[in-house]
Amino acid sequence: MLKSTSVKEAISYISSHNKVFVHGAAATPSVLLEELVHQASCLKDVELIHLHTEGKAVYADPQYDSSFKVTNLFVGSNLRSRLDYNRIDYLPCFLSEIPTLFRTGKKKIDVALLHLSPPNLQGYCSLGVSVDVALAAFHAAEVVVAQINHQMPRVHGDGFIHIDQLDAYIEVDEPLFSPSQKSLTEVEKSIGKNVAALVEDGACLQVGIGAVPDAVLAALAQHKDLGVHSEMWSDGILQLLKSGVVNNSRKKVHAGKTVSGFIVGSRELYDFIHDNPSVIQLGIDYVNSPLVISRNTKVTAINSAIEIDLTGQVWFSTVDGGMQ
Repeated sequence: MLKSTSVKEAISYISSHNKVFVHGAAATPSVLLEELVHQASCLKDVELIHLHTEGKAVYADPQYDSSFKVTNLFVGSNLRSRLDYNRIDYLPCFLSEIPTLFRTGKKKIDVALLHLSPPNLQGYCSLGVSVDVALAAFHAAEVVVAQINHQMPRVHGDGFIHIDQLDAYIEVDEPLFSPSQKSLTEVEKSIGKNVAALVEDGACLQVGIGAVPDAVLAALAQHKDLGVHSEMWSDGILQLLKSGVVNNSRKKVHAGKTVSGFIVGSRELYDFIHDNPSVIQLGIDYVNSPLVISRNTKVTAINSAIEIDLTGQVWFSTVDGGMQ
């Protein structure tokens, strides 16, 4: 079995001009990224490819312009103000199509920086809270370097990686990112109640992130037999799972399972999903496939929007030409 190494040696697997996938969201490998920045003076033109990351994203600071460029597959709050469509760029693409870009080599991955759970007795680590596009990046990468975190939950599904499949790894013991919990306003609660009234018992939910989706979930406490097949989910779903409102009993695809691509939430949520066979994380090309989604009945999508025009067109990603 492969032995752990120092973080300096782990990052030494990255060379100038490499294209490097970085695990994202609550699985952002912060220790590896910190060391990558420390070694910036030895690197030129390294492309970092990721969904949104958590943390300060120091690698995007101007002083590292000759060392790193960034291709965002989703633009997070830490990079929105620095998006210049040159060094800090955005690749517009359906999330479900990104794994194909990796697997076909249309978006080449030289090195994957991953954030994993500790291995089980058989040596299998888990991609934990973020399988989404990371699974395809792992398979496409020529070199795989991991940050194995003793606080990363082991999540069932497709995100298992044997430790012998890693080229190098370090061990850490640090909390995962958890978003701050905000109280709902009376307006948000009112919207939530109105939307919740449109959700039928037995519905299969896709739920976005934000105050309005949270308000809707809080208003679903009296519903019955709801299911979840969603790109992501958070603490609002957790409370419905604990109360039995979400039991996935009427789903046609993965009955009895809460299905998603990634999860972001509280420590309570991460503890709940750890080694929980009722929760599975799968590749986002499968989770977000319209063909898969359509096999469930009463599919109900609950998302926030920025504006809706008089013809019913909805947009949610840009304001005055800037990414949101």
